Amino acid sequence: MSFVTVDNVFQSYGRRPIIERVNLSVDEGEFISIVGASGCGKSTFLRLLLAQERPTRGQVTIAGAPPATEPGLDRGVVFQRYSVFPHLTVRENIVAGESFRRPWGRFFGQDRKKAQSRADTTLARCGLDHVADQYPATLSGGMQQRLAIGQALAARPRILLLDEPFGALDPGTRLSMHDFLTELRAEIGMTIFMVTHDLEEAFKLGERVLVFDKPRWDPHDPNAYGATITYDFDARDGGIPFQKLKEDTHVLQAN
Repeated sequence: MSFVTVDNVFQSYGRRPIIERVNLSVDEGEFISIVGASGCGKSTFLRLLLAQERPTRGQVTIAGAPPATEPGLDRGVVFQRYSVFPHLTVRENIVAGESFRRPWGRFFGQDRKKAQSRADTTLARCGLDHVADQYPATLSGGMQQRLAIGQALAARPRILLLDEPFGALDPGTRLSMHDFLTELRAEIGMTIFMVTHDLEEAFKLGERVLVFDKPRWDPHDPNAYGATITYDFDARDGGIPFQKLKEDTHVLQAN
């Protein structure tokens, strides 16, 4: 039985269709990269997995049941823009990510010291150990995004949803965060869905690459139809799928 199942899902906003006829089965521990044209429902798809939205038709299930609408420890998310606790220091933000699994949501005594030590290790991996005692408002946008990624990973969710998480990072930092994500995923076996506009990133990190696109197109009304999954590539299958997408000018122009 698949861990995540998407069964004939449609989603519309009023009379405007966003996605249609989306079917997908994902095993636990898989890394799914999602690419495609802007406005083709990639972020909407993540919100359906997060249960921020319910599908107009069809069903999404996680471990055999619809995802809970209230926040839970099973799903973590990092959006395009950083979202951290502004009233906590950088170190405390990482500790907070881990403390979600604790009674009362807090560490005490020696447990707190150990959590702070683990937070410092995480911050070192994120390149933020030198600002551990500062507040997020004093950091650049890229540094705040690194903090948001570190906080989400510290929570060790069963499913991690990433919506263009590395777009604001410089190339060197981006590569180091790739390594951090890959190593932590190998350690705890989380299932990851990542939206990205970078094809190389999609194939480097993902085991499967999904392409969202609109197979039906009305030139008089571009919003007449929704998008669906038009390709489901095995990203481990050499460079052939990557080259195919690079040659697909429609996908590249949209990205």
